[in-house]
Parts: sequence; C-alpha cells; structure tokens
Amino acid sequence: MQNIDEIENLIKLISKLPGLGPKSAKRIVLKLINNRDELVKPLASTLVDVYKNVTRCNFCGSLKSNSSGCLNCEQTKEKFNKICVVEDIADQWSIENSNIFKGYFHILGGTISSVGNRKEDLLIDALVERVNKDKIEEVILATSATVEGQTTAYYIQDSLRNTKVKVTKLGQGLPIGGEIENLDDGTLFSAFKNRSKLNSKSD
Repeated sequence: MQNIDEIENLIKLISKLPGLGPKSAKRIVLKLINNRDELVKPLASTLVDVYKNVTRCNFCGSLKSNSSGCLNCEQTKEKFNKICVVEDIADQWSIENSNIFKGYFHILGGTISSVGNRKEDLLIDALVERVNKDKIEEVILATSATVEGQTTAYYIQDSLRNTKVKVTKLGQGLPIGGEIENLDDGTLFSAFKNRSKLNSKSD
C-alpha cells in the first residue's frame, strides 16, 4: 500500500468512528477517492457546516443549530409535563424513532464515573431548573442499566428531592447492563410501560 500521509491520516480518523476498524476505513477512503466530486467535496463542505453551526445546548443537552436555536427547548406546538432523562443524544434518537414517548428530553452528556465524568460535568443542575421552570410533573430516568447509569439515576433522584416532581425509572424490559441506544422498539415499549416510581429520601 502506498504511504501517502493524507490518506493514512484519513484512514486513522475514520477508523475511530463507532463500528469501523482499519479495514472498513480503508474501503471508505477508497470509495471517497474514486468519487471525489460526488462525495468528497460535498462531504467536506457539510462537515465544515456541522462544525461551525451545530453544537450542544447548554441547558437541555440536545443538538441545536446556530441558525434555528434549540428545537428541544423551544418546543411550542405542544406543552408537555414530562421530561425523559437520557445519557446521550443517541439514546434520545432511539426513543424518538420508536414513537413511544411524547415529552421533553434532557441529555446529560454521560454518566457519573470514577474514571470519567464528575457530577459537575453533567447537566443535572439544569434539569432541576427545567423541572421548576416548566412545571414538570414527571421525570423519567432512562439511564442505562449499568453501574454508572444506576449511580447517575440515584444522584438525579436525590437532586430532585426538594421538588414536587414524580420521579420514575424504566421498568421490566431493560436488561441488566443494557444501553438504551441498543434496545429494540419492543424492549423500549415494555421498559416505558412498566416504569416504576422512585421513593424520595424525604418520604
């Protein structure tokens, strides 16, 4: 294989994407090179646009466009009384695509971890503010069934103890160690339908 720096660097970058390794990255790079005008130019332009104009909302954690603002925060067609709390945007997309939940989303940006995120790194304070500001009646904790996900859910429950909001968690159907974005629609439906109320410390 020819050692061309630009190609090698592109292969390394693409191989970092989820589900792709060096072999898949090489095939993608060859496809791009063989379709320079049809793929490379528009892809490069679109990536620049995304880099410049798409960011995470500092309040709800969802993606927003600099031109149109945050559609999740600025939902005006319907006013909901529920917020579904998820770890990342992939979880939000999975639940949205299933059409199981109708309400607001709050994306934490990860979980509390001893080797990664701290409580301060997540948008938990913003969640408490949204609950009070938008008169939310129920917060659904849709964190993964991992140790980190359950630890994060417990901390959120504790952070909401001084509010009157009902806090529930996903129920049967969510396998131990399971991550939201990897669940099928049937499993998600069961988990939402069988969600259970969490007792607060003040009860």
